[in-house]
Amino acid sequence: MINIMNNSLSGFASSDSFSSDDVLGVVLAGGLSSRMGQDKALLTRGNASNNLSMVDFSKQLLSNAGISNIVISGDNHQVHDVVKGTGPVGGIYSVLQYCLKNQRQPKALLILPVDLPLMTASALKQLRIKGELSQKATFYADASGKTHNIPLYLPNNAYLELFLAQAFKGYAAKSGEKNGPSIRALLKQVPHQAINLVNNASTNHILFNSNTPEEWQKAKQKF
Repeated sequence: MINIMNNSLSGFASSDSFSSDDVLGVVLAGGLSSRMGQDKALLTRGNASNNLSMVDFSKQLLSNAGISNIVISGDNHQVHDVVKGTGPVGGIYSVLQYCLKNQRQPKALLILPVDLPLMTASALKQLRIKGELSQKATFYADASGKTHNIPLYLPNNAYLELFLAQAFKGYAAKSGEKNGPSIRALLKQVPHQAINLVNNASTNHILFNSNTPEEWQKAKQKF
């Protein structure tokens, strides 16, 4: 039975299992954080009375977006990488292998990287709703039309299964190599759509990611 994390934050639902009808929240926290110089998941966001690490902030966002079952992908967290050094798609593959091992298959994943300190629960909820209605992989486009492939609502269907099976065939012997398949390559093989926020002017704001100390300082000025 899959072991969903016990969440200590107020308002979190916790469970020892999830049904096949559920959307599984996935926080991608498996990067090396080499440009940041420290683990991005452990950076703290907020003030003295509400000081959350980025991994807990990400979990809270998913919970507030209506997701009751959440896992953390990364070797320092709940779901360890099956194939090392293969980026976000490797994290997705690892989560689905983890689910398969525990005989639980979600109908979809709502995927959030751990380095989006300005993301909102309402934006994630929009992705989930649009994705559920269309049954397509769903992500954001900004005002200029530029697409941002994660955060991502990703149906767990035959298209995804086929892509991952082909992408990771033979990868076991190459564990440790970098540059696994990209999210962009995945999306080319599954039905997908890009959507705009209701307030399109704020898209660039919520999708601001922090990969360096300088970017983190800029984000902190906007909290």
